[in-house]
Amino acid sequence: MNAEAAGDAVFMREALVLARQAAAAGEVPVGAVVVRDGVVIGRGHNRPVSGHDPTAHAEVQALREAATALGNYRLDGCELFVTLEPCAMCSGAMLHARLKRVVFGAPDPKTGAAGSVVNLFAEPRLNHQTQCQGGVLADECGALLSNFFRQRRQETRSTAQPLREDALRTTQECFAGLPGYPWAPNYLNDLPSLAGLRLHYLDEGPPDAPLTWLCLHGNPAWSYLYRKMIPVFLAAGGRVVAPDLVGFGKSDKPKREAQHTFGWHRQVLLEFVERLDLRKVVLVVQDWGGLLGLTLPMAAPARYRGLLVMNTTLGTGDAPLSPGFLAWREMCAKNPNFDVARLFARGNPHMTAAECAAYNAPFPDAGHRAALRAFPPMVPGEPGADGAEVSRAARDFLARQWQGQSMMAVGAQDPVLGVPVMEALRAQIRNCPPPLVLPQAGHFVQEHGEAIAREAVGYFRP
Repeated sequence: MNAEAAGDAVFMREALVLARQAAAAGEVPVGAVVVRDGVVIGRGHNRPVSGHDPTAHAEVQALREAATALGNYRLDGCELFVTLEPCAMCSGAMLHARLKRVVFGAPDPKTGAAGSVVNLFAEPRLNHQTQCQGGVLADECGALLSNFFRQRRQETRSTAQPLREDALRTTQECFAGLPGYPWAPNYLNDLPSLAGLRLHYLDEGPPDAPLTWLCLHGNPAWSYLYRKMIPVFLAAGGRVVAPDLVGFGKSDKPKREAQHTFGWHRQVLLEFVERLDLRKVVLVVQDWGGLLGLTLPMAAPARYRGLLVMNTTLGTGDAPLSPGFLAWREMCAKNPNFDVARLFARGNPHMTAAECAAYNAPFPDAGHRAALRAFPPMVPGEPGADGAEVSRAARDFLARQWQGQSMMAVGAQDPVLGVPVMEALRAQIRNCPPPLVLPQAGHFVQEHGEAIAREAVGYFRP
């Protein structure tokens, strides 16, 4: 790759960041940047829907910001990078601005005015000629658009299906403006075990990525837990899939606590992995994400490349539950409506109030909290408990047959699943090296997750 191509890729990735912001706001994911002398002077992403403005395309937004920065509507010597082939309106604006060069990612066979439908940049009768190049990071730009419209179709189908009478669905308003969570939602409701319940998940990055990071949360968290790790995985070229367990996050919430069982939640995850046909998976787990998730690889070993294990355990039922966990279970029983935001704030003083409040978002009232009440008693404490037998089988598989890489990260301040518990678990996982210990982190170690993710990217390098 020559220097110009490398530079083009850098600026197109900046445009992709803006495109993802558009998707998170419900706009078609197109982003654009204007560059002069190697410096970005204008940024924009699609906002015609939110701005009630048919001209508010990403390119126009970026042109306006660049013109303001230069104090001139002529942008001589400037280059514009956009994730989608510009339409006729935007192409005209670029020519009028006297841009030196336009670079786009994915072609637009329906409205593209740089060669797909018409080519305004090749029109010799115009009084200004702007160089135009397409195809820079075209696959990544195109995948973002394809995923967006696929998600739209899925959401339309899911919304069209009535909510089950025995479940609740947290309104979208509860999730408005969450800090650090810009990703578009995906939904499934036709897995056999869901029986019409709607499951939410994030699915970011190229489908054919060299690694897929499958991130499973625990109780009382949801996919928001991984917001500091997801960008690192994506920047390394990976795909990230992060579901919300039923009863948590943006997934539907059964009203009855009895709906929640170890076996049922595990079956949902098995069907989910099969439906998305996830391969080259690094399984990223914490808390209940590990209790359930560590039982998955033995069901389809060829799908999994690695384990990233954080503050969790296996519920085999043949070892006593720790005093710390028993105290947590007792607290949950006595205070079923405990403040989730306060729980996160107490163990993570570096978090902002808005970040802590985001963990409360899925649970606006007691009716939405059945899973929070059900999960603490679900941890297998006896050999015959639901999930204990399959967890013992998983322990044997991980100790004797696991062929992938393994990495552990531990929040040392965790009183429930801290270093002693994790060292015991490490002894049960074949070829698992000593853990990365974060002295300042607690149970929700992902709140310090950027450093962990960077280590993991290097460790699990394909």
